[in-house]
Amino acid sequence: MQIEIRVAGERFAATVDDTPAGRDLLAQLPQTIEMTDHGGVEKTGRLQAPLSLYGQPDGADPDVGDLGYYAPGNDLVLYYGDQSYYTGIVILGRLDETAPSRLAVMAGDITANVTATDAS
Repeated sequence: MQIEIRVAGERFAATVDDTPAGRDLLAQLPQTIEMTDHGGVEKTGRLQAPLSLYGQPDGADPDVGDLGYYAPGNDLVLYYGDQSYYTGIVILGRLDETAPSRLAVMAGDITANVTATDAS
């Protein structure tokens, strides 16, 4: 399952895992998400509706390039730096390999337009 994330003229692709949370994300796209930079490692922004946590662990230690969900804030998360384990993080999939370095040079907050490109 593929999505496209557009930010300030840049396009990123991401692969979303076929999980209840991933399917919930695809079901609520397209949407525009105002994202805040946190600690120079991630961009986070509130989704329109919560994602399923069925079958997910209590938390995760995301890698650079992961696409995530922070359940307590109902936030989609783009990881472009190293983040440690947090309760409530769900790994949804992976950003394309160039996305982390391109996100890293986008200082501050961003607006992301997220669309599904492949529902299979």
